[in-house]
Amino acid sequence: MSTIALFFFPVAMAIAASSDLFTMRISNKLVLLLTVAFFIVAIAINLPLQQFAMHVLCALIVLAVAFGLFALRLIGGGDAKLAAATTLWLGFGMTLPYLAYAALFGGVLTILILVVRGIPLNPALARFGWVARLHNKRSGIPYGIALAVAGITVYSNSAIFERLAA
Repeated sequence: MSTIALFFFPVAMAIAASSDLFTMRISNKLVLLLTVAFFIVAIAINLPLQQFAMHVLCALIVLAVAFGLFALRLIGGGDAKLAAATTLWLGFGMTLPYLAYAALFGGVLTILILVVRGIPLNPALARFGWVARLHNKRSGIPYGIALAVAGITVYSNSAIFERLAA
């Protein structure tokens, strides 16, 4: 069980990133699965109740802030839900580093996509819907990629990871 639980989070993050890249969507089912899996893992590893509550509180705060950003049309709804589900796994201790990495990776991703959008799209690549969508200047940025990479980056320093790896 612990090996599966240990790798569940990074695999789910990789799926979220690839989904956002190819479809510009992050599945609600994936976010729900991440959330439910956290509760199962937290119970399985006997995460202390106070620490468990702090993880939940952290995720609720991130969800509230992220939905505020969504309401202002600064981020997508899937990004907001993914950020909250990710911080549920990371807790307060790793949320600030997670958000810092997400901002850094997101900035690099945004610049890269904007530069690529300034280059004419090769017709051979234009036949791939996801490439054409990424190249479209009216399309958003698949920020779920940055959120997922940031989550994977800090996961090994989280209390959940440390308990699972012990």
